[in-house]
Amino acid sequence: MRTTYLKHCIMSFLQILGMALSGIVISISVKAQETYPVTLEKVMELAVANNLTIQEFGLKYEQALAEQSKAKEWWLPDIYGGFTTHYLSGAAMNTDGTILSGFSRDNLWGGLGIAAEIDFGKGIYQNLVARQKANAVNYFSTAERDKAILSAIQTYYDLQAAQLQYSFLQHLANQSDSLAQQIKIQVDAGLMYQSEYLMSQSNFQHLKITMLQAKSEWQKKSAQLANQLNLDNNVSLVSADTTLVPVSLSIEQSSETGFEKRPEYQGLQAGLESVQTLRKTDNQGLFIPKLKVGFDNGAFGSYSTPLYNTAQLNASLLWNLPLGRLTYNGNLKKHDAKIALQQNKMEQFKNQYQQELSMANSQVQIAGEQMKIGKEALLLASQALNQSIERQKSGTARAFEVFQAQQFFLQAQLDYLNAVSAFNKAQFALKVAKGENL
Repeated sequence: MRTTYLKHCIMSFLQILGMALSGIVISISVKAQETYPVTLEKVMELAVANNLTIQEFGLKYEQALAEQSKAKEWWLPDIYGGFTTHYLSGAAMNTDGTILSGFSRDNLWGGLGIAAEIDFGKGIYQNLVARQKANAVNYFSTAERDKAILSAIQTYYDLQAAQLQYSFLQHLANQSDSLAQQIKIQVDAGLMYQSEYLMSQSNFQHLKITMLQAKSEWQKKSAQLANQLNLDNNVSLVSADTTLVPVSLSIEQSSETGFEKRPEYQGLQAGLESVQTLRKTDNQGLFIPKLKVGFDNGAFGSYSTPLYNTAQLNASLLWNLPLGRLTYNGNLKKHDAKIALQQNKMEQFKNQYQQELSMANSQVQIAGEQMKIGKEALLLASQALNQSIERQKSGTARAFEVFQAQQFFLQAQLDYLNAVSAFNKAQFALKVAKGENL
């Protein structure tokens, strides 16, 4: 009996040593990473603050605001100051058309002036166009913000599911190892066959492989989430939420015009308004005149004589009617084509909205049903596994029955984790599909 116990201790020590050496090899081959715990709230916060896509659209909105500010300058004049000179030598034409030769003429002017060319038609409408384009960019920025946050949320739930799966498999592997050692003792005592111990070892190794696969998936989702949150690549993200529970979000009821709440549709609507306003510059804008005003005051004279004060004012108020507007009407046709294209995009988005809403509702419903079934299956598999382990201890159950119960329990656990993860992700997707901000 002491010999059997000694063999058992030696075997256990060798297995532990082998696992430790494997861990050392793995740790040497993989660069050490700093652990960074995150929660769902933290992920959403970092996505808003750090996500590069959100920052990109924020910069595009700032650019649109700058263009809007530039458009507001349409009515402001230019102020100038400095010197001008003119020199002529040779022949010149007199006021009556006579050509005279031997001329030498020079003059110099220096002073200040102000000049303005104000196109009321284009100025008023283009200022409005710039504001509408800025609104469109702002709506699209909101849409991309929600998409980026949703993507980060979905990756976080995938990470949490893989992390919990790894932890669960680790526990199950330890349980399988203990069971294998118990079988080894019974085999050495002649109470069980050697094949049952070999089967238990094979099951233990299989669980370790599955555990490493879960760890690999966890690390993959960690890298993906770190990229979405714009974190250091050397950071290993760990979910601080130790349990994966179903969330219950407050989501408004759908309506026939629900697509109007989506920021993408609002952005397309603002884009349509900007094209329609731009069309007015070549339509109503033709009836609005253009004002030109110039005034300067300064000293004027030749190079060799004293300079005299000279002030001048030039002003005009003109209506411009291009003949092309009355014949081919090309500009209005271009605007009408852009308007039709924008309206087509809006109709396409309505279909996209219905598709996304239908898919999100379906995913929430199906994932909810899977979650209920998975919870019941997990409870049954857990009871079956516990009973199998107790029967194995008392000698009324064979080893393969316990291993089979472990596999059923493992599959039930994974099914439930995936169902809860899918249910939570589908709820956030439904919220975004209905146009609610995250």
